[in-house]
Amino acid sequence: MRNNAEIVVEALERIGTRYVFGYPGGQNVRFIEAMHGSKTEFVLVTHEACAGFMADVYGRLTGKPGACLSTLGPGATNMTTGVGNAFLDRVPLLAFTAQMGKFWQGRTVQMHIDHQKLYAPITKWSAVLETGKVFSTMKKAVEISLAEQPGPVHLDFPEDMADELSAEKPGDFFLSPRPLAPFDREALKKAEALIRKAQYPIVAVGLTMNRAGATKELRDFVAKHRLPVVTTLMAKGQVAEEGSQLVGVVGRARRDIVAEYYKPADLAIAIGYDPVEFNYEDWVRKDLPIVHIDTVPADIASGYSVPCQVIGDIREILKSLSGLDRLQHRWDLEALRAHRQKLYRALTPPQANFSPHHALLAMREILPADGILVADVGAHTHIIGQLWDARGPGNFLVSNGWSSMGFGIPAAIAAKLVLPERPVVACVGDGGFLMMVGGINTAVRLKLPVVFVVFRDCFLSLIKVKQSRKEYHRYGVELFGPEYAASDNLFGAKVVVARAEEEFRDALQRGLKGNAPLVIEAVVDPTEYDSII
Repeated sequence: MRNNAEIVVEALERIGTRYVFGYPGGQNVRFIEAMHGSKTEFVLVTHEACAGFMADVYGRLTGKPGACLSTLGPGATNMTTGVGNAFLDRVPLLAFTAQMGKFWQGRTVQMHIDHQKLYAPITKWSAVLETGKVFSTMKKAVEISLAEQPGPVHLDFPEDMADELSAEKPGDFFLSPRPLAPFDREALKKAEALIRKAQYPIVAVGLTMNRAGATKELRDFVAKHRLPVVTTLMAKGQVAEEGSQLVGVVGRARRDIVAEYYKPADLAIAIGYDPVEFNYEDWVRKDLPIVHIDTVPADIASGYSVPCQVIGDIREILKSLSGLDRLQHRWDLEALRAHRQKLYRALTPPQANFSPHHALLAMREILPADGILVADVGAHTHIIGQLWDARGPGNFLVSNGWSSMGFGIPAAIAAKLVLPERPVVACVGDGGFLMMVGGINTAVRLKLPVVFVVFRDCFLSLIKVKQSRKEYHRYGVELFGPEYAASDNLFGAKVVVARAEEEFRDALQRGLKGNAPLVIEAVVDPTEYDSII
């Protein structure tokens, strides 16, 4: 006989989920106790939203469900921010919330709310764990979480149920994720005909590619047919940037220049394109037909042309397209090189003062090719979106479906925890930094040598730019006044202030060689945002 908390932990061990990120409360201490000495380790965070973000990144990097844990009430509401991130960024995750015992159900009790209603809009499924049904519930939860499109599942864990003893055995606790249905061969033939007929076909790549395992097949397809490519922010790295046909990122800095090149397109070949990042309608003309290749049907308004959809395993679809004879399109690839140079110049305007693009170019030069950049949300993300060369899939982590400020610090910590051999740099604005600055304590406590780069410009710069364009007052966006003075230490992590590029380069190089967390306050001039974003 074991208590149910121990049974849940065994299920997590069998799944292969190594960490549960969370915050203790009176109602979840039995669950935390069950993890002590197990193969599934409890990782204390400083805020439950951090737990959700960290579980999300664990899921992205491992392909297994991440796990996060909160107590009831305010702990559960705090954690929804991170869980919502996994929901819209399509990441498998198990969100555990502690709950009052059966005696208190339906009563007016301190901190008690209906967690199922709270989590219903941001999860694929919600259930209450019950004695005798733990393994079956966990199996269903994991399989739902991993099924296309992947996402979070919520599991409410009543306090008394965690303590109850049970003789439950794992039985057939073997995961069998739902396979994708075979794609329609007739639809593929139609796609091939449309692609052969097009004079100006353009490829659009989206975040589904990050879990498709088809990077090689995609690159082979693009290279064989010399096709220009646009990508979403989260799909950066799927197509090589240097020496390739990359046009740019839709929906990010200087999108107008990106659009100049693809304007003649007469067919969009959308591969793994998920509109949760950037809707088709925001960049596709109504008269531009789309061949939609993905795991789920296209989500697009009526009046747009989608003459063909090939739904299924993207890798198998691309393999089947490999026999297509080399296309004879009319794109001017010499003009594409000139376009890339024009875009680069627009993203790197002459600036006398130390500016965001100076820091980003220095980071790209210094960070090794396999280094991971984690970007928080803010004005700097728009420049990173176009300027940063990810140098391969999985090297760039960002929140875009959910687009949540505060993602950067916990995401970088989780990335370093999961991939300790790889260098990790977080790039955050001072607004996002203030939201989750307590997470630096987690990095210090876990002895994780992450470099946290904070672009300090004293404002919520993206909102300030938007206010300016609407001719509004600059109001409610100032973070630091002239009296602000930087500290040399945050929770045991050294802080270095860099006011010039050489100072920044030196600090970053030392941070990447060090064995402890480092915070670099890059004091940047934000004026370039006005022309770039």
